[in-house]
Amino acid sequence: MSDLKQGIWSNWSGFQQSKPQQILHPANIQELQSIVAQQQKIRVIGAGHSFTPLVCSDATLLSLDHIAGIASTDAGLCQSSIYAGTRLFDLDRLLQQQSINQALINQGDIDQQSLAGAVSTGTHGTGADLHCISGYVEAFELLTASGEILKCSRSENLEIFAAGRVSLGSLGILTRITMQNRPRYKLKEHIRLCPVEEMQQNIQQWKHQHRHIECFVFSHEKQLMLKTLEETEDEILPRKQNFPSDDTLLTLCSELTRSFPALNPYLQKLLGIFVKPTTYVDWSSNIFPTPRNTKFNEMEYQIPVDQGLACLDEVLHALRKYKVATFFPLEFRFVKGDEIWLSPFYQQDSISISVHQYHKQDPKLIFEVVEPILQKYRGRPHWGKMHTLTAAQLRTLYPNWDDFMVLRQQLDPKAKFLNPYLEKLFLG
Repeated sequence: MSDLKQGIWSNWSGFQQSKPQQILHPANIQELQSIVAQQQKIRVIGAGHSFTPLVCSDATLLSLDHIAGIASTDAGLCQSSIYAGTRLFDLDRLLQQQSINQALINQGDIDQQSLAGAVSTGTHGTGADLHCISGYVEAFELLTASGEILKCSRSENLEIFAAGRVSLGSLGILTRITMQNRPRYKLKEHIRLCPVEEMQQNIQQWKHQHRHIECFVFSHEKQLMLKTLEETEDEILPRKQNFPSDDTLLTLCSELTRSFPALNPYLQKLLGIFVKPTTYVDWSSNIFPTPRNTKFNEMEYQIPVDQGLACLDEVLHALRKYKVATFFPLEFRFVKGDEIWLSPFYQQDSISISVHQYHKQDPKLIFEVVEPILQKYRGRPHWGKMHTLTAAQLRTLYPNWDDFMVLRQQLDPKAKFLNPYLEKLFLG
């Protein structure tokens, strides 16, 4: 979670820090409009779960935590209009109300983010037939630098709607977001070990047999953790609170790998002892999120779906070749393409490959090995995860890059919503 100690803001992992002039917490949209009118530079903070310097600024930071909750619902369309500062875990709780009975169609395995932050960075879960969270946005309201609130949807301000669902907070401030939801549903989670070779042979078939499928692949182990989720009407069978937990073991093995790098291959081969087959059933909002107490920094690229396995093989080979000391597995997931201008999934079904490093270890050492491979396969970076791409490189990956920049200039001609990181990222 974001923090402010001795005037310093930091993200969840502690890797990104800045010393803003102030952090403001408007109580309502009218107060938010007044603040925006008064400030020359401003950035919005959420839960601090981005690993890039999206928020870092020596100017004013602004929290939308008080602009939260459900504004309205449409039972017929199964949609809800939600204030932008709502945290995902609170949103799930609010949507569960009997009078609403809705649930997000898809979400990731962290539920601490604000809805606006998750939408603005293209945050995603997994599923070959499921979009990132931004793909389920039906409308939004955008507070611009001029103080105007624009209503954007497929029938109103269509160009801004196409750009604004993934905009890194650079077009203005999202105030309300209408999500396409569905009636509440239960998921059955099954986790087992699986030979890497078996996954490679069957994954193209498996991805259509399961609503969600996710692989956790270790660089020195011939088995991976395979996680699948299915819709079910079975009775609730909640996760057990075991000790030591998977998260406790992850911290322990990460500490050992940091202190004694040569142990890493041997620790990974204990996977069969640590991981036993498990099956749980619960409401979707209880199954999607998993504990994340072991802090890390992350790089993630979205690879064209037909290139994902080749890219994964090359990354694993490089980690072994250069004896990279990380106990964290690679995450391998499917995400369906969309039509959002700066979405990493724009017109591209993708395989998402995520690389993590324990927060007490320098992430640059592993990312410098892996990133050239991810770029070789024309991967697009997750906007909230670490990468080194420049504006010139990004322009070649996004057909609407220049259109986005023209629109951004029109909406925010004085760059009120850009910090130094975004100025460099967008302008080169």
